[in-house]
Amino acid sequence: MPLNTEASEVVEEGEWRVSDLLAIKSNGGEWTEDQVAFLVRSISNKSLDDCQLGAMLMAIKLRGMTDRETVALTCNMRDSGSVFSWPKEWIVADKHSTGGVGDKVSLPLAPAVAALGLKVPMISGRGLGHTGGTLDKLESIPGFRVSLNVSEMQEALDKVGCCIVGQTADIVPADRRMYAARDVTSTVKSTPLIVSSIVSKKAAESVGALVMDVKFGHGAFMKDRKEAEELAKKIVSVSKNMGITTTALLTDMNNPIGRTVGNALEVREALDCLRGQGPADLLELVTHLGGELLAGGGLAASVEDGRRAVDRALNDGSARATFCKMLQKQGVTEEVATSLCADQPDYSLLPTAAQVTKVPATDSGVVMNVDAMALAKVSLALGAGRQRVGQTIHYGVGVVLLKVRGERVSQGEAWAELHHDDPLPKDLVSNIQDALTLYPQDEVFTKPTLITARYS
Repeated sequence: MPLNTEASEVVEEGEWRVSDLLAIKSNGGEWTEDQVAFLVRSISNKSLDDCQLGAMLMAIKLRGMTDRETVALTCNMRDSGSVFSWPKEWIVADKHSTGGVGDKVSLPLAPAVAALGLKVPMISGRGLGHTGGTLDKLESIPGFRVSLNVSEMQEALDKVGCCIVGQTADIVPADRRMYAARDVTSTVKSTPLIVSSIVSKKAAESVGALVMDVKFGHGAFMKDRKEAEELAKKIVSVSKNMGITTTALLTDMNNPIGRTVGNALEVREALDCLRGQGPADLLELVTHLGGELLAGGGLAASVEDGRRAVDRALNDGSARATFCKMLQKQGVTEEVATSLCADQPDYSLLPTAAQVTKVPATDSGVVMNVDAMALAKVSLALGAGRQRVGQTIHYGVGVVLLKVRGERVSQGEAWAELHHDDPLPKDLVSNIQDALTLYPQDEVFTKPTLITARYS
């Protein structure tokens, strides 16, 4: 049946009744591909009302979906809106993270692989809750514009190789309605629904290669490793069924990525990474994920070759030059872009907090753990993120870690900084102190593995 986007469409005689399809799933049955198409069409044109949508989502959460159903759901969600079409000679790729704390990987990754020949039309999101949003980080750069139309995106990809933008109204509209309903019906944590939401948007980008960063741990959406493994395997399976070469890496999210949590602070760290500097864990993720994309897109003979190529792009200036061009394509003035991307950057162009308060260690030892979730909550309390849609963000605030896992700290020595605009709440310093776990000075500490599994 053809896609009908008219909200007034009435279910025609001979089509299924929504109540019958809900009964099939509630009783543990499997929908046909045509039935899934009908349901997605009914979501898009709103002939399926909010009560029925909530019931459908709950039935999926409780009863699950087969691989065939999930692929059908993802395909029809993709086709509920516009699907990008790129020149045939382009090798189009993207990366997606399930969300974490201090996750600024996309900022250096997209220009690095674009400098090596991939086209990256990255559609990203904003932060809501404890995880930071890529778009919010980029909007801390004066003038950066996240809303590009299709022709502007195509020009950016043609001239620069990458862009990082927000989801437009005509990209997977069925997902927007479903996600809003999932949020208020406690059905967010459903593997088929998560997979279809992620992969449908990547498929709408018409990517040929995709790498997934599936995070697990205290600071991740998926706390349990087994749940994360299930999600990673399902994403790979569904993506491959849709013709997308996909790899998923399982990565630890018990500690934040890098040394910064907060929008402008993370932009600075991303720019350091684009100079081949910055935290080792950030560099590790960027080179690993980038190597997977280059190998998946056929621009590297192996993942290891791809990793080495990304490392070269970060160190020879080509990734940074690409990022500078992307900034200008997305509204940043040449003066600001070149100053931020210079060998000696002018970070005063980025928003800064009014005050900086150092947090002293209450004991001596080796840093064993810095609780990512605790840090995220502190950053959120400072104003770096949103606790509700539309809330104003303070772009300069956040947390800087002066000590990270494996480093020694002495009692009274500062191990973190709070960058804030407003006076600190009384309990905030004690809350961040609770995030730090130390080993005794005389014990040997071995850092846990950051990337724990790979699925392809």
